[in-house]
Amino acid sequence: MAIIHNTTLKPTKLELLTTWLPTRPWYAGSGTPELAKAGGFRLDDPEGEVGIEFMVAVDSSGPEPVAYPTPLTYRAAPLPGAEHALVGTMEHGVLGTRWAYDGSHDPVLRAELLALFEGRARAMAQSISDTPDHEVTHAYTGPGLPTGPAEVTDDRDGTALSLPGGTVLRLHRHVRATAPEGAAGHVSGAWDAPDGTRARVVFASLHTP
Repeated sequence: MAIIHNTTLKPTKLELLTTWLPTRPWYAGSGTPELAKAGGFRLDDPEGEVGIEFMVAVDSSGPEPVAYPTPLTYRAAPLPGAEHALVGTMEHGVLGTRWAYDGSHDPVLRAELLALFEGRARAMAQSISDTPDHEVTHAYTGPGLPTGPAEVTDDRDGTALSLPGGTVLRLHRHVRATAPEGAAGHVSGAWDAPDGTRARVVFASLHTP
């Protein structure tokens, strides 16, 4: 069970993302983002070592607000071989230095997300300890999903994780309300849209050969 601490983060997660997002191929802006958190959920690491969060960050710096579903992991030490996936480091008021990573490159996030697809893991509330997030839904009825290393590819729409056997796990980096056509499964949740409504967002989808 992940414990949510009410404490300080320096810099904050949004401050880290303000620097990192413009370096990504899916960033739709042209300058420095002005970010606000608008929803998301967490997954528990069974080992209790890695924080796993799916955050919706809304950038209001342009003519129209743009929302970015963003998978992140938080670790007490660097993830070996993942220097290219480091979003930044933070000083946590309780836990000390935390290394924040683009979760698409973190094997713990990948394993728990696949477990969520299969119904073996629960989505947890973003900001409340030991509380399931009942707004998160998942759908997948295929065979057992493959484990092992994944090849990660970014493009203008999101991130593709190519799994053994030809299965592709797609992390969506722009808000979409429904799963892509032909998807074998999806994970979706809720977020606070700029118009004040509670809307749906697909965080990830599965595509099988």
